[in-house]
Formats: sequence, C-alpha cells, structure tokens
Amino acid sequence: MSAPRLWLVRHARPEVAPGLCYGRLDVAANVRHSRESARLLAQALPPRLAALHHSPLQRCELLAQDLLALRADLASKAEPRITEMDFGQWEGRAWNDIARADIDAWTTRFGHHAPGGGEPLAAMLTRVSAALDEAAAQAHAGGGDVVWITHAGVARCVHWLLTHGAARMPLSHEWPQSAPGYGAWTTVLLPLKGQPQAAPARG
Repeated sequence: MSAPRLWLVRHARPEVAPGLCYGRLDVAANVRHSRESARLLAQALPPRLAALHHSPLQRCELLAQDLLALRADLASKAEPRITEMDFGQWEGRAWNDIARADIDAWTTRFGHHAPGGGEPLAAMLTRVSAALDEAAAQAHAGGGDVVWITHAGVARCVHWLLTHGAARMPLSHEWPQSAPGYGAWTTVLLPLKGQPQAAPARG
C-alpha cells in the first residue's frame, strides 16, 4: 500500500504590485482566480481526506472558503505553522529598495539570519517540520491524504525537509527554487516519523 500524500496547494494570485516583498503581510488574493483555483482543486482532490488545513492569512483562507463552498463534505482548520515567512521590516517594501548589504547578510547566514528582523529560516523549518510530522501521523491514522492550503515558502520548506531532514540548514544556493504556481499544487508522499523519507511526487 502506497504512503498517503500531502497536497501543497498555493493560494491564488495576490493583489500586490510586482516586485513587492510580502510574506507574513496579509495581502488579499484575486477573487476570480481563487474561485477558479478552488474549482480545479475540488475536482482533483480524492473523495476522502484525513485532514485539510489552511494558513490563517486571508489569501489562503479565501481559497479554503471557496473550496468548501464546492466540497460540502470537507472542513478546513487554520494552521499557523504553515504561514509564510515573516520578513519583518521588509514586508510591503519593493525588493529593489532593500539594501544590497542587508540581502547579502541574509544569504551569508541563510539559515539563521532574520531577514528584516523577522523570522530566521531555521525557525520556519522548525515549525513546518512539526506540522509535517503531525500531517504524517494524521494521514496514516486516518487512512487518507492531507491538504495544506499554504505558501511557496512552506512548500520549499517541505521539499527541503523531505530531502535533507531538519538537522542541516541549507546554504542560500541550495534552497529549493521550484514551488507551485498561484492556485496550483504539488504532492509529496508522507512517511511516518522514523521511516525513510519519500521523494517528492508531482501532482
């Protein structure tokens, strides 16, 4: 029997200017795109899930609400651990306006430097790792897939954790670049804690 999957669903297209830094910043998503993304997701999801969680930021909550309007059999719970990285004072600023020295300080100590005085990647990996362990336990106990409606940064954390584990911090050039597009998703297999890690599977 194959391992259950975690669906990493990214929120719909945000209503922000191009080149803006936004992580924990609670920006809205495009309403029409969110509804269309929910329609496609509702058709793709299996009939039975072990759990469905969404980031409490409004761009993810909207997609969760749109999905539930189409799938009355589902219920979603807000999960703060799958929220995007907090970029502190960088939030809401154009990336081009952030000093090169500040960007370099972050990439030099990529795992432990807090960008903009916000959240270090190490802290984000810790919380996502805990949520990932819980998702695996839920999936195996419930005999179904788990769905996260979340962010690109969280998806990258999951791929790093499944490939390398939580013991080693990535260097900036090692950090995964691929992530689901807006309103799209990928899936990964969910091994129980202590079992061999499964390679990510595209969905």
